[in-house]
Amino acid sequence: MFDIDLMSRTPIYEQLYNKIVELIIKGVLTENSQLPSIRALAKELGVNPNTVVKAYNQLENDGIIYSLTGRGSFIARVTDSTIKRSMFAQFDECVLKAIQTGISKNELIERINKVEIS
Repeated sequence: MFDIDLMSRTPIYEQLYNKIVELIIKGVLTENSQLPSIRALAKELGVNPNTVVKAYNQLENDGIIYSLTGRGSFIARVTDSTIKRSMFAQFDECVLKAIQTGISKNELIERINKVEIS
């Protein structure tokens, strides 16, 4: 369920963050669903537990999950605005990186216009 690509240039914690958001949007993970423990998920994915901690911390900071001491991490009540805020933050970061590498705003707009929903 939490598949990641170890060969991707996208950091593993970002892939995990994005996967959890995707599973929430698809309805696979619902409000108050418990996420795997940090150690269990790190072992399942074959990654350092600190990587999972980083993803979980970011998810919690964005209001997507909540943690209960001694019990674990759970899916929060996620609204469309929460998801949009999270997606726009990631989008803004990507746009900034693109501009810093020399991609023009017009090229970005053209690219956005070419994206189709599948």
